[in-house]
Amino acid sequence: MWLRRCFLAALLGLVIPCCFGSTGNRVTILYDAFGEASELTKDWGFAALVEYQGKRILFDTGNNAQIFEQNAAAAGVDLRHLDFAIVSHRHLDHAAGLSHLVAINPGVKIYVPKEAFGSFGSSLPAHFYRKEDVLPDFMRYFDGRPPETLEFGTAWPSANFMPLEKTTEIAPRIFILSLVSDAPGTRELRELSLAIDTPHGLILVVGCSHPGIEKILEAATAINRHVRIVFGGLHLPAAPDEQISRVGTALHEQFKVERLAPGHCTGEPAFAAFRKIWGVNYIYAGLGSVIELP
Repeated sequence: MWLRRCFLAALLGLVIPCCFGSTGNRVTILYDAFGEASELTKDWGFAALVEYQGKRILFDTGNNAQIFEQNAAAAGVDLRHLDFAIVSHRHLDHAAGLSHLVAINPGVKIYVPKEAFGSFGSSLPAHFYRKEDVLPDFMRYFDGRPPETLEFGTAWPSANFMPLEKTTEIAPRIFILSLVSDAPGTRELRELSLAIDTPHGLILVVGCSHPGIEKILEAATAINRHVRIVFGGLHLPAAPDEQISRVGTALHEQFKVERLAPGHCTGEPAFAAFRKIWGVNYIYAGLGSVIELP
């Protein structure tokens, strides 16, 4: 019966918590450009609140701090009470709401990608550049006497950022995956994804999947081969039908993704194609949706 309810919700675009039964574990979509929730403002970007086994995890913060604040309030989400937050990558349609989050919850731990000269602040040892002793001091960096470590700035200097550069288990059975894009236009962009290993299989939350959703799933299935559900953006908004079909087949047949709840930059043609592939196991996840988890 619950499968039929989910399928009807997907077809009709209903924003109701129907997909796995009420357990207190859920994902609430706080920011996206499509949805039925008229009290929330649609905008390009992504943010979701993940609640599982008592943990409250904010994943991304959307494209506009004011819209993010209003949407969280309209959804009844109190951002002052979080276990931690994750910003998947440096693009501002995922990070601009940080100014609101830091203002109301200044001490919250925020996991971010570790990148040299990144948006979230970084540091490098002073030996990253070559020295030339024949120059006079006034032509040398720091007069030829640089600090051992050079610290670089961020737009959010008061944020409690926790940079990650490798897959890390940050709480029991809760993992943050760190991968690097090699795609044209985003080459060397580091992106974080959230993987929760549950008795029912993995819950995977992605931001834009710039490294490629298949690469992300390869990392995730090293933790647990059973992928229960994937949420978020799959970065196919302008992809040709052939690429969409290939990705859908890989997710459904190779990685055996049981349920799919795509959003954000997945793209309208991909929404349509994936709904056909997954059928009743396609989960509508538009703005304002509350998707119950097992």
